[in-house]
Amino acid sequence: MKNKMRNSVMRMVLIMALSLALVACGKKAEAPAETTTAETEVADIAEDTSAETTDDAATEEGTLSFILEVVDGDGNTTNFTINTTKATVGEALLDEGLIEGEEGEYGLYVKTVNGVTADYDVDQTYWAFYIDGEYASTGVDQTDVVDGSTYSFKVEK
Repeated sequence: MKNKMRNSVMRMVLIMALSLALVACGKKAEAPAETTTAETEVADIAEDTSAETTDDAATEEGTLSFILEVVDGDGNTTNFTINTTKATVGEALLDEGLIEGEEGEYGLYVKTVNGVTADYDVDQTYWAFYIDGEYASTGVDQTDVVDGSTYSFKVEK
């Protein structure tokens, strides 16, 4: 009888301790539908909190991620993973210091990418802008960042 009562008290103490821990983490504890063993309850709670921890480790809210592929005039490719809260690709790349250019009537005319300059007036080369492998129909400063997309700049003649 003492062992049975002690086991019941231990279960209640364990449930209360885990409930308090969950409340401290911001998760409401749910009362079990029926009495089960302490080991099962601990496993269920541990499973719930591990999923919550994984979600918290995800990217910060509002942060988008994309790949920037840069292909220079010699065909060398360099890839960058960009994490940003900026609205447009142009803003994100300017913020990272990866592009430079001049404002024109159609927006930002990119002349330098990753330290490499392409100038049509000098050698008839320019930086072509691509979105997921397709030639872009908008300028870099007018292209909204889409999470998971690949944006490319390639030197072309």
